[in-house]
Amino acid sequence: MNMITVVKNGRLNPDVRLWTGLAAVTVAVLTLAEFLVQVLLVGARPALDDSDALAEFMARTANQTLFTILIDTFLMAALLVFLGGFRQIITHTRPDLQWVANLAYGSGVLFIAVTLVGDGMEGGTALDTIGLTPDASSLRALTAGHTLLFGSIGCTFNALIAAASGYVILASEALPRWTGWLAYVVAGLNLLSVPTMFGGTSPDSFFAAGGAATAALATFPWLVWVVCVGFVTIRDRRRLEDLPEHVLAQTSARAAVAD
Repeated sequence: MNMITVVKNGRLNPDVRLWTGLAAVTVAVLTLAEFLVQVLLVGARPALDDSDALAEFMARTANQTLFTILIDTFLMAALLVFLGGFRQIITHTRPDLQWVANLAYGSGVLFIAVTLVGDGMEGGTALDTIGLTPDASSLRALTAGHTLLFGSIGCTFNALIAAASGYVILASEALPRWTGWLAYVVAGLNLLSVPTMFGGTSPDSFFAAGGAATAALATFPWLVWVVCVGFVTIRDRRRLEDLPEHVLAQTSARAAVAD
């Protein structure tokens, strides 16, 4: 039985903190790789109303774009592992907070789905130029669409993930309290980034949809929080005897039921 294993091994949940931390580190590494590919190999996109320049840019960077999407797909898989592990840590510490932990997990799954749809649209811009005559109108429509998904829509779900995560951390004390307060800050910054959807699509504008403001105020702080939680969970793989007394009593009760 799983609960008997928990008690015998003296762990809140076998290796859940380790896997959560490793997933977070993987997210960080893949994000860095994706950023380097985007900056060094892809570069800045031309204005959407410059059809010739847009078609030339998409054709020139098609393979790099597809490689970025490949990285992002594995990144989202690692993020799913992180979210599942985070929920497990919270619900084992405070089962009564499961609905809030599920809210964070469900919002995370929706964020991943939205991101993958955006990746599909961005991949469509690359495939439209490989062995085909680029259609500037299609490229423009797909780019505008995935810009919204990566920007304001994604920020809304990130804000919900961070807010729910901050609440369950502070309420359960399963992780250091500062990670909960940091999650609240991340939620606020993501909410501030939502109005960028009204900022147009100019690549030179800081507050454009999916532009630099989204990366600086929303994406980067969110990833910092994920990495911080990851390192904390690896470092703080607490044994059963190190848990708070009320958590120890709950775990013992669950083990008795399992027997």
